Amino acid sequence: MHDVEQLIDGTWGPGSGTRQLTVLNPADGQPVTTVAVASESDVAAAVKAARAAAPGWARTAPAARAAALHAAANAVEAAADELAEIMNAEMGKPVGGARDSIGAGVGTLRQYAELGPTHRGRSLAGNDEAIDLMAYAPRGVVAAITPWNDPVAVSCGLLGAALVTGNTVVYKPSERTPATGWRLAQILAPHFPTAVLSLLSGDAPVGAALAEADVDVVAHVGSTATGRAIAAACARTGAKALLENGGSDPLIVDADVDPAWAAQQTALGAFANSGQICVAVERVYVHRDVAEPFLEALTAEAGTWAADIGPLVDTRLREAVHAQVSAAVEAGARVLTGGTVPDGPGAHYPPTVLADCTDDMPVVREETFGPVAPVVVVDSFTEALTRAADSPYGLAATVLTGSMSHAQQAWRELPAGTVKINAAFGGAPGGAAHPRRGSGQGFGYGPELLDEMTVTKAVHIEAPPAGW
Repeated sequence: MHDVEQLIDGTWGPGSGTRQLTVLNPADGQPVTTVAVASESDVAAAVKAARAAAPGWARTAPAARAAALHAAANAVEAAADELAEIMNAEMGKPVGGARDSIGAGVGTLRQYAELGPTHRGRSLAGNDEAIDLMAYAPRGVVAAITPWNDPVAVSCGLLGAALVTGNTVVYKPSERTPATGWRLAQILAPHFPTAVLSLLSGDAPVGAALAEADVDVVAHVGSTATGRAIAAACARTGAKALLENGGSDPLIVDADVDPAWAAQQTALGAFANSGQICVAVERVYVHRDVAEPFLEALTAEAGTWAADIGPLVDTRLREAVHAQVSAAVEAGARVLTGGTVPDGPGAHYPPTVLADCTDDMPVVREETFGPVAPVVVVDSFTEALTRAADSPYGLAATVLTGSMSHAQQAWRELPAGTVKINAAFGGAPGGAAHPRRGSGQGFGYGPELLDEMTVTKAVHIEAPPAGW
């Protein structure tokens, strides 16, 4: 059992709250974490301490901030096995996959440690008797509210970018993975001055109080509903809202691709991390010419994934996923494999393939966040693009095609922040995108995240008149 506390003004403790939460292992339903829930006064105290620490950290030399982040990255890397075990216990991700995602987080910390000192101003072309420049400065206090599905890697991105640019951070991990965030904060905090990094643990009311507090940025990765509530809070306070929210990401299978290969890519996109990935494949549009062999191959692929995926994060999510599957079946979809709640403890759900789906089914229209691949048959690539684009979300999309013209058409026309051609996952380090519609706003990754964490000031300097 892990007993999670708060880090406020450099001191660890339970805080002044009277509530506690217990996290259950999604594999067997046994308790693994007890959480002291932060009170509103704890939130206010953490933000006040971060505000007081902000000027000193902002004045710290960028190279010194980068050195601190490098040291923190090394410490996280050294604790990767421990963090992976905690992640596995709290949200069910297999230890090997958890270790890989922690490695990605370490890489992100190091990337920002390298980029931070170079993220400076630039000179402008003014007249010869003046100096004109664009100067960058930290925004101040950043509230980082992070998700449970990839708790270390996502946190490392937001925390690393905020800290290296001179901001102080009040960090609230998800209530589903509080010990993972607590242990990460324990590892990171000693490398920074007091109150530069604070930790608040708790559930939605804690996040809501933090979003309403005296902060300059609220950076959130999570659901669309929560993101919209944060955006509304920021509209009232004047803080910047930086949001990566939900998605219902499409995958298109063109008529000229190998169905077996397309099924492998689809299964990877839909079933990895039990479908609990922000950019998971959530709906599939397959050309009629290859639909039958594709569905047969995808059903077989689901069978190979069945033994390897972990449980969903909790039974509440499993109930929501199964409700979408059941509603689709009632509306005419066919279950080719999966689609049943297994006996026994925990929150397991099998890889599921649904055929004969339509765009109005919630399993297609809404975010599912489970190992479900609903398949819609289309008669042309243009139809697939049109239907894929018809969504309240715009996070990512995948297109499998042998046609360069179709690839060009897809990345230009699909209203999504990320478009992947012939790969369910992948991309160069440092890639950044703007999510669209209900999927959020602002850059959440890459060098551009440093821009989001800073403010820019135009400066014009002239010499005083001669004779003074």
